[in-house]
Amino acid sequence: MSKTILVVDDSASVRQVVSIALKGAGYDVITGVDGKDALQKLNGQRVHLIISDVNMPNMDGITFVSEVKKLPAYKFTPIIMLTTESQEDKKKQAQAAGAKAWVTKPFQPPQMLAAVAKLIAP
Repeated sequence: MSKTILVVDDSASVRQVVSIALKGAGYDVITGVDGKDALQKLNGQRVHLIISDVNMPNMDGITFVSEVKKLPAYKFTPIIMLTTESQEDKKKQAQAAGAKAWVTKPFQPPQMLAAVAKLIAP
């Protein structure tokens, strides 16, 4: 049974790179273009992990994480922030909202896959 990962980023190229890496590692991938779009995709289907950008239009990543954590079905879904931001205060905000890990762009797919593997129990 493969695990499903929701990838949220307003950059089509980032969504593509992340999706290719995840699919290559055997994961199923759903994508969202921003926090609002991604919340609509969380319609009760099983999602094992979420990877989200921080800076996005309509709903930024930290607000998105806070909203996800309010949904009973996704309260315990691990979230990785994937972002160009490396500021400590942003990291603290994301952690406070419920993010479990932080991967800085540009990233190497193996580095991201290692973070994913740590958070998704086999």
